[in-house]
Amino acid sequence: RATSLWLDPQRPAISLLLRPLHGPQAQQLPWVGAAPAQPVPAGMVAIYVSEAVATLYGVQAGQPWPLLDRAFSTGLADGSAAGADSPATAPTAGAAETHFFIAGIWRDYIRQFGAVAMDWGDYQQLTGDARMSELSLWPAAGEDQATLQPRIEAAFARLSGGQAPPLEFTSSAALRQRSLEIFDRSFAVTYWLQAVAIGIGLFGIAASFSAQVLARRKEFGLLTHLGLTRRQILTVVAGEGAAWTAMGALAGTLLGLGVAAILVHVVNPQSFHWTMELRLPAGRLLALACAVVLAGTLTAWWAGRQATGEDAVLAVKEDW
Repeated sequence: RATSLWLDPQRPAISLLLRPLHGPQAQQLPWVGAAPAQPVPAGMVAIYVSEAVATLYGVQAGQPWPLLDRAFSTGLADGSAAGADSPATAPTAGAAETHFFIAGIWRDYIRQFGAVAMDWGDYQQLTGDARMSELSLWPAAGEDQATLQPRIEAAFARLSGGQAPPLEFTSSAALRQRSLEIFDRSFAVTYWLQAVAIGIGLFGIAASFSAQVLARRKEFGLLTHLGLTRRQILTVVAGEGAAWTAMGALAGTLLGLGVAAILVHVVNPQSFHWTMELRLPAGRLLALACAVVLAGTLTAWWAGRQATGEDAVLAVKEDW
């Protein structure tokens, strides 16, 4: 079940998520660090807050939360803790004396203002309310959603006395695919910016090496008189391009990693109140760096072709 809970009139409501978190069928949350293992003090109810709640309300794992105690004992009774999809629920007599203990902190990338997760059994014991707003089903092997959906609707219709309540069906695979598509669409511009940056860099390499090769025509002409072939001279030019491009790729990679660390460890917590694990795609970074070095080498070789022909040999005569 998912509902809303107002802890502070000056702040937005947070989400209250009720899940089976204890016992053999417990659902796992994406914990910050290791899974919580500290015991819950006797007489207290375990709750698990998201990073946004921990940041916005200044709470930590391993401590009680009196603000939630007051909100739970009074808010559910007057209706301020119930969301639009869930009417108010009067707590039982013992709920007014309930004390909550923050047993762990988890990552939530959906609710920017925070969420509190509570075990479904604890909530029912405190409120006596067993209504649900969500239901998870695991189809048997060979079953698909298209055939299961009408059977599920028929089952709900029988339970409700002839008319099924409005149901919305979605699969975990569809949710994952949709989330990835939204994420990729949000960052699609970064790939174009990356391509533009590489293109501008290669253009700069071509212009720089063209100017250098034209200025060194006499040098190349002298090397030709000394016995170097055109291929050998182009190899020298390509080697210089590879060296400069490799230095640029190394410097760009280090700067990019620095910016990534700032975004993950500074910007995200300050702007969205959540953190992420920083994982380095070493294979992709190495492949991109090698591709950039290869492109820079070929660009330098192409820029030096026109300046290492017969004109370079004739340019030596200017010093005679």
